[in-house]
Amino acid sequence: MKLSPVIVIVISFAVSILSVGCTAEKEIAETYPVTSIQLTEEKQVHAPTPSPSPAVSPTLQPLAADTPVYFPSPTVTPIPESFFITDISGTGQYFALGCEASAAVDWANYFGVLIYEYNFQHELPISDNPDLGFVGDAKGPWGQVPPYAYGVHAGPVANRLREYGLPAVGAKGLTLDQIKASLADSKPVIAWVIGNMVGGIPYEYTDKEGTVTSVAAYEHVVILTGYSQENIRYINNGKFYEVPVDVFLNSWGVLGNMAVLHE
Repeated sequence: MKLSPVIVIVISFAVSILSVGCTAEKEIAETYPVTSIQLTEEKQVHAPTPSPSPAVSPTLQPLAADTPVYFPSPTVTPIPESFFITDISGTGQYFALGCEASAAVDWANYFGVLIYEYNFQHELPISDNPDLGFVGDAKGPWGQVPPYAYGVHAGPVANRLREYGLPAVGAKGLTLDQIKASLADSKPVIAWVIGNMVGGIPYEYTDKEGTVTSVAAYEHVVILTGYSQENIRYINNGKFYEVPVDVFLNSWGVLGNMAVLHE
């Protein structure tokens, strides 16, 4: 059967935007406004003189009963208009579904704590609910939802990082200003998005105990490292990217604005 040009274009586009997440090593298709960048000393970005910004009240939802929740203290200094953390690096993940472990150990390394990715992955609790533990096999195929091989959400990752002595906290319902405040304090943020900052559809999943949580195909984790008025900068599989703020918010919002931050 001969496919029409329109069908071929649609198929090619779908494949290209999903191939840049947990397992990919190549750049995202040019169709999406994602910019891959290389940081050098000459390209460091410094924050301009900050202008006052209104206070934002936390609108957080706890992840699980034993999960620390992030309630930021009132910020005395206004959030700067832009800020970029330049003394951070990342590595490619080892496991097909190991984006959370890979990001966690890179995040910990920035704060001076050495963790081996293999150890961190196998120290995560196992569950059929990603809010409680890692779902499935870390070597499984990417793009599924529980109870099939999937990954893990912020709570168990934050809990494990705390066991290594890091003041990590995980939450849903965070705001962009809370992310900016953390970054402006030179504290990178681990964020749950879809693929390499693409959109997605949340799905209500009920675990074997009857607990309902939100999951999404092609769940992925990146490390946010900076922002300007127009863009968000992040590390994905060891590479730096920048996307427009609206693109980030669209992808981050699929799983409820979930992240791990340094307290």
